[in-house]
Amino acid sequence: MSDKIYDFVVVGGGAAGCVLANRLSADPAHRVLLLEAGKSDPFWDVFTHMPAAMGLAIASRSHNWHYVSEPEPFMQNRRMDLPRGKLLGGSGSINAMTYVRGHPANFDQWAKVVGDEAWDYAHVLPYFKKIEDSVTFGGNEFRGRGGLQTVERAPADHPLFALFFEAAQQAGYNLTADLNGAVQEGFAAFDRNIRRGRRQSSSQAYLHPVMGRPNLEVRTHALATQIVFSGTRAVGVTYRAAGGREEIVRAEEIILSGGAFNTPQLLQLSGVGRAEELEAVGVAPVHDLRGVGHNLEDHLAVQVQHRCTQPISMVHMKDKKNWPKMGLQWLAGRGPAVSNLFEAAGFIRSNEDMEFPDVIVGFAPMAMAFDEKRIVEGHGYQVHVGTMAARSRGSVTLRSADPAAHPRIIFNYLDNQRDRDDWVKAIRIARDIMAQPAFSGVDGGEVVPGPEFQTDEEILDWISHTAQTGLHPTGSARMGRTADDVVDPATMRVHGIEGVRVVDASVFPTVTNTQTYAPTLMVAEKASDMILGNTPLEPVRLARPQVVSQARPAAAPEDVVAPAGSA
Repeated sequence: MSDKIYDFVVVGGGAAGCVLANRLSADPAHRVLLLEAGKSDPFWDVFTHMPAAMGLAIASRSHNWHYVSEPEPFMQNRRMDLPRGKLLGGSGSINAMTYVRGHPANFDQWAKVVGDEAWDYAHVLPYFKKIEDSVTFGGNEFRGRGGLQTVERAPADHPLFALFFEAAQQAGYNLTADLNGAVQEGFAAFDRNIRRGRRQSSSQAYLHPVMGRPNLEVRTHALATQIVFSGTRAVGVTYRAAGGREEIVRAEEIILSGGAFNTPQLLQLSGVGRAEELEAVGVAPVHDLRGVGHNLEDHLAVQVQHRCTQPISMVHMKDKKNWPKMGLQWLAGRGPAVSNLFEAAGFIRSNEDMEFPDVIVGFAPMAMAFDEKRIVEGHGYQVHVGTMAARSRGSVTLRSADPAAHPRIIFNYLDNQRDRDDWVKAIRIARDIMAQPAFSGVDGGEVVPGPEFQTDEEILDWISHTAQTGLHPTGSARMGRTADDVVDPATMRVHGIEGVRVVDASVFPTVTNTQTYAPTLMVAEKASDMILGNTPLEPVRLARPQVVSQARPAAAPEDVVAPAGSA
């Protein structure tokens, strides 16, 4: 062990870790070390930085840890793929780059759950604004300008997007001006964390600009294996470096930012968790903390795909013969490869009793191979459908005491009737939109799931066979003040031990009704002020527009029939 003692060792170079590395090292008196188990994200890595190449990054063994769930009991006992980023920027370096904060009611709910008003919407809004450099909207009462994270509105100028927006209105839904503005309900173009045609992950936005600071060290290929304790006081971290050698670093404070899988795994490897679970794999308990690895949440997702009768979709992007030209155009900051394809979406309510929109319908002007057995061949388009308020809860637990062994992960998707009912409603909502007259000139019929799936039971059977993770795992080191919570919401310290904090999506009290990248940055910005002892940003209390609920009665099967010619 070196004699050098760091003020802060940040474990995990993902969305939150990169923010922390920047903010904690801003004072040259602070010695900061960032440990990332994956690789770097060099500027020439096309898989990472080209928006349209995100599918290649997810498929890559060098970009994705390729976690796999335990057999999911309500999903045909499938072991489901769980992509996680294996490089600086974490999953923000391989995700779809859609940037949505979440509905204000999500954060008011957070404040109630954790018993601390500092997490309500009024208190988190100034941190969201601090993050942003909003190219499209500039600075206003809801949006930030001059922050480190570039946020731009997708053009959504392909003709199929116009049909999507028209169809949504024909189905009875509203358009909204800004999904991160006054009304996060209705249909609009997505905001994206893309800058000049390139992905701007938190690594690119927060970390790379400050890598030259002499008080900041970044070590990649450094797998943290254990927190070193003296009693219940953390004094250091062991990690496995490239080549397999074991290293130990000493620290005044250790901040875990490994995400919803790795953070609870490292706590458990270090003896913090449910004592009986630790002893079962040969780990000596240091502190019996019941919530570690439990309360895991996620979103599920499926794609409803239609054949397109006109040759106007973006299917040409699949043809490898077109890739050299697309690559050259991308280098010049233009062409189809600058798009993340999912440029527009709607957030709507499936039930009148929901406080916030709980269904997402995201549109893409081509059909992509999420299910190799059933896909549109040739021209097509699709909607990404997800329910955003699932009630299922899962866990992350050790498979063994080997730090390199992936933990056991189970979400228990669809384990309750309310979730199953909501999914049937969501699919009927999506089908209703896709069946509107706006699409009549291009609609060749539904191919996925297909007209044979009509009853509630048939729809649920299809979902259980085909749905995938929405890539939004949260809650496995939940903040709060009950016996089932892990982190103090006022300090981000782990209950019952000293010298360890958690700052990442694992602390979410509940998963937001959106993608989780933007709220993870917010948590990290807010936590940075807590850690440094800065005065928190003043809350911003804005009058909220009265929004008439856009919940729509789910159509009966006979009212939503795939158009003639579907197959």
